[in-house]
Amino acid sequence: MKTKYSLPGFLKVTAIPTLAWTSPRPLTLRPPLISFIMLVIGQILFGLGEAMLIAAGAGVSPWTVFAQGLAFHTGMTIGQTTFFISTFVLLFWIPLRQMPGMGTVLNIIIIALVLDFSLPYLPIFEATSLKVMQAAAGVFITGFGGAIYLIANLGPGPRDGLMTGIQRHTGFPIAAVRSGIEISVVAIGWSLGGVVGIGTVLFAFGIGPCLALCLSLLRAVFAPRTE
Repeated sequence: MKTKYSLPGFLKVTAIPTLAWTSPRPLTLRPPLISFIMLVIGQILFGLGEAMLIAAGAGVSPWTVFAQGLAFHTGMTIGQTTFFISTFVLLFWIPLRQMPGMGTVLNIIIIALVLDFSLPYLPIFEATSLKVMQAAAGVFITGFGGAIYLIANLGPGPRDGLMTGIQRHTGFPIAAVRSGIEISVVAIGWSLGGVVGIGTVLFAFGIGPCLALCLSLLRAVFAPRTE
């Protein structure tokens, strides 16, 4: 008798939940205050998670590998190259018919600033085990921050908009789409000289499931209860 195995429920998530801080309109310059606050909190956490990966020194996220490679060839800071890449990614929104919002613009600015301003204050560990733990924590914090600001519904960041646009057109699960994007980007970044390591592997294969898990957890905790 064969035993059937199925994916955990959170890995099948295909939509962003609507919660208390979800803005009723994504394309607005006057969002609810709670939506704006949660958007900023989510993006700060996202940038902090990325910075933790860099500080761990065990390999960075695929997009930061790309940013490092570009920085190596241009002399710009990680924050500056991240800003440039995020702006460039918006061009891919055109065929996906994605519309930028307040969250899209703030994502480009906030994450770049958090990277450059937080890195000098993050701890640097010598032990490999601590480096890996810091990298793993960075992946989770990035996924948690991403889930918070996506739920705010004020326009996804350039990279998340690429993810949600592809998901909408293909119908594939969010975890699969995000992981596919990250794996593709790390190949480009590595070819430019970006740093690849265990942290990169953790992010490439872990960010999709972490994002999906955090979306599921936030929905379970904050979704209105029905009698």
